[in-house]
Amino acid sequence: MNKEKNIGNRKKLAKFLPTLLIVLSYLFLYLPIFVLILFSFNESSVSIRWTGFSLKWYFNLFNSPEIIRALMVSLIVAFSSTILSLFFATSLVLGGRWWKNSFLNNIFYVNIVLPDIILAICILSIFSFLKIPLGYASLIVGHTIIGLGFAVPIIRSRFVEIDPLLTEASLDLGAGYVQTFIKIVLPLLKPSLIASALLVFTLSLDDFLIAFFCSSPTVQTLSVYVYSMIKTWIDPTINAVSTLLLVISSLLVLLVCSFKVVDRIISNE
Repeated sequence: MNKEKNIGNRKKLAKFLPTLLIVLSYLFLYLPIFVLILFSFNESSVSIRWTGFSLKWYFNLFNSPEIIRALMVSLIVAFSSTILSLFFATSLVLGGRWWKNSFLNNIFYVNIVLPDIILAICILSIFSFLKIPLGYASLIVGHTIIGLGFAVPIIRSRFVEIDPLLTEASLDLGAGYVQTFIKIVLPLLKPSLIASALLVFTLSLDDFLIAFFCSSPTVQTLSVYVYSMIKTWIDPTINAVSTLLLVISSLLVLLVCSFKVVDRIISNE
């Protein structure tokens, strides 16, 4: 009887163990984030001691010219890299229709699996070899390269689903290539373009490695500025900055998912 009971307990433990490991893994990943959000509302200047609810660190955030300047740099780089990524990605996808070899399209899939630190070092090496000064240009170029790795696959997956009879009918009825692109292709690509823009903007806003290697002492993104603050001492304002970035990134990711769902519904119709 004891042996059968032990076997039964082992079976119950075997069923419960995977669930326990999943719960512990999620706690390990997300518990620090919840603690960070909680202590962003802490009144105490010591981050590890809770003394009461307060919003003063958020007021300090918006009253800090250094943080505002770093945020403006991040927004300028994110908007610029998003526009350039969409332009080049759309051009590559449309041009790839007439290419015999899809190599130029496939190389952008490497960015998804390639570690960011390797890509950052390669980009910095190119800038150093060409003697290009670090600043806005290097940040925008680096983030555009990262964005292409995500924009090209998303836009291409929608473009290949477009019925070629639609564009052929437009050309047969007298429309030019530019008019066919504006009236036919662009509206059909609109959901994927919006999803790509939101994703590239989110990646640029959250990126640290590319910004760390490609920024200059006078032009720093918000992530690099926060890193420089952590090296000296832990200011509770960092918790407020991180919380706001987390909220903005989460909202953008939700918008990306919603537009991808809409794109999938349109393609199925």
